[in-house]
Order: sequence, then structure tokens, then C-alpha cells
Amino acid sequence: MISAVKQPSTTAFAVNDITRTGLFALRRKISLPPLPASTPPSLLCSSSRLSLKPLCVSSSRKVVGSRDEELQFRCEAYEADRSENVSVPAEEPQSSAAQKVKIGIYFATWWALNVVFNIYNKKVLNAFPFPWLTSTLSLACGSLMMLLSWAIRIAESPKTDLDFWKSLFPVAVAHTIGHVAATVSMSKVAVSFTHIIKSGEPAFSVLVSRFLLGETFPVSVYWSLLPIIGGCALAAVTELNFNMIGFMGAMISNLAFVFRNIFSKRGMKGKSVSG
Repeated sequence: MISAVKQPSTTAFAVNDITRTGLFALRRKISLPPLPASTPPSLLCSSSRLSLKPLCVSSSRKVVGSRDEELQFRCEAYEADRSENVSVPAEEPQSSAAQKVKIGIYFATWWALNVVFNIYNKKVLNAFPFPWLTSTLSLACGSLMMLLSWAIRIAESPKTDLDFWKSLFPVAVAHTIGHVAATVSMSKVAVSFTHIIKSGEPAFSVLVSRFLLGETFPVSVYWSLLPIIGGCALAAVTELNFNMIGFMGAMISNLAFVFRNIFSKRGMKGKSVSG
């Protein structure tokens, strides 16, 4: 069915407003101009397309200091079913909680895979005592896995530039040295002893930052390092199968990972690369 919208000569509605003092009410009548005599064809529409949703008229008043100043109104029309639930602030806490859970899952997965890696790495080194080749192959397998992930679009390929690769190069070199040194250490001593020595990495980080980078720390930080250094020294003295190559490999790994963290913090600051 075709229907025409007919506009009367004048249309008016009233807006009520109460002043801040509440002493009197102000009623205004706003007249809308009439439509032209010839209704354009665009106003002809099917009755099935007409919206039967109610319209609401809202007004906003600018608060003024005195009664003599003119009040300003803004009239808006909108569909009634859109007048509620405009903003959803409850989603922010949910997204924050989901992000924390996601990070916790990442840490748990990393820890579990690290335990499995150390156990199987020690088994491989017992059967195939070539730590340099073993560590090189493990790094190559990791690189191959990431290349395949980027190729089949499991992970988003990173968008980098020349400055990024310059910043990443010392980080990669330090990480490679630390990984190879830790593998050499595990080939000579027990895995537990290697990781006990590697637990002294916070002490190396503070000492390197203090003497090479000139950073200062509170006295409480230095006092907190004493139990770590004492525990590592006690483990080294009481180790039955002590090996100097294994001990030095763990120490070099600590120092390399400290420089990796420093290079990463300085060179990658302000850069965000996915993939």
C-alpha cells in the first residue's frame, strides 16, 4: 500500500524546563516551518517500511549564573529502543581480567615447556655429547617453526624495518651465547646444578647495571642479593660432581642473558612488533 505523508501548516511542541532555583517554570513553544506545497516523490514510501518505533524528545539546558541570561536548549529525536545501554563500561573489567588470565596461561605454558626441554636436552646430551651442535640445532628448529607459522598464517608475520634489525641483532647474539653456554654447562654437570647457578642472574644484572651502565640502586636491593649469592656459593661448594667447565658455562650464560635483557630494554624501547 502506498501512502503519502502530509504535513500540516505548522507543527509545534512544548519543552518544559525548570531553572536551577526551582522558583518558576519556563514553557517554550517552538514552531517548525511547513513543508512546501508540492510534496516530492521521495516522501512517498511503502507502509511496510515505516518505522513504528516511538520517538523520544530530549532537551539539555545550559546552567547559567543568573535568571536574566538566556537558556539554551538542544532537542534531539531518537528511537526508544536505542535510548538505553548506550555505553557498556562493564566490558573493560572483563577484558582486563581476560588479559591477566591469558598472560598467566603464557607463563604456565613457558614454564612447563622449559621443564620438558631441560629433561630431554639432558637425555640427548648423555647419548650425543656434542653441546655446540645440539644447541645450534635447537635454535635452528625454533627458527624453522616460526617461519612455517608465518608461511601458513598461524601467526602474523612481523612488519619490520632496518632500524629494528639493528636493534635486534645484539639481542640475538647475546641470547645465542647464553643458550649455547647453558647447553655446554648441562653437558658437564647436573641440570639442577646448572639452574642453581643460573638463579644468580639477578645479581649479575645489578652488578652490570651498576658498574658498566652507572645505574644506582637502593641499599635494600644489594642486601636482597646476599641470599642469592650465598645459595649459589653453597651449591657450588657442596656439589659432588663439580666441573669447572659446567660452572663457567652457567656463569657465562648468566652474563649473556643479562646483556640480552639490557640490549632488549634499550634497543626495543618504543617498538611493538607482532608475530
